[in-house]
Amino acid sequence: MKTAKTTKIIYWSTTGIIFLFEGVMPALTSHTDLAVEGVRHLGYPDYFRVMLTVFKVTGALVLILPFVNQRFKEWAYAGFGITIISACISHWVVDGFSDQTIFPLFIFAILSASYLSYHKLSKLTNRAHQPLENSDYVFPSLQP
Repeated sequence: MKTAKTTKIIYWSTTGIIFLFEGVMPALTSHTDLAVEGVRHLGYPDYFRVMLTVFKVTGALVLILPFVNQRFKEWAYAGFGITIISACISHWVVDGFSDQTIFPLFIFAILSASYLSYHKLSKLTNRAHQPLENSDYVFPSLQP
């Protein structure tokens, strides 16, 4: 039982960090002059910034809400993975290797931990909801 509790702690803490970095921060800061200039500096048009913000906020909500279908969560994880790796590549191509190149990889590691713990929790939940077999009703010492 300790494994399930640890997995839940890892899942919710990493998913919370992703929610803050990929959902809340873009929602609050994407309209600032610094964000507008940052996207322009990388060579992307302004509509890309708006579109990316909408998708990030939507994906963050999909990950944090427990009643959302598993398939949507998979797409959100994939979308975040693609955007984070793309951010790393964009910064590397435009600015060379720097802190802004490494930071997205740190966020990607947190996203990976969230994804792996999500699947571990799904397996634990599915195993707990499986019907019992006939051998489960017999005491282990009495089984042939």
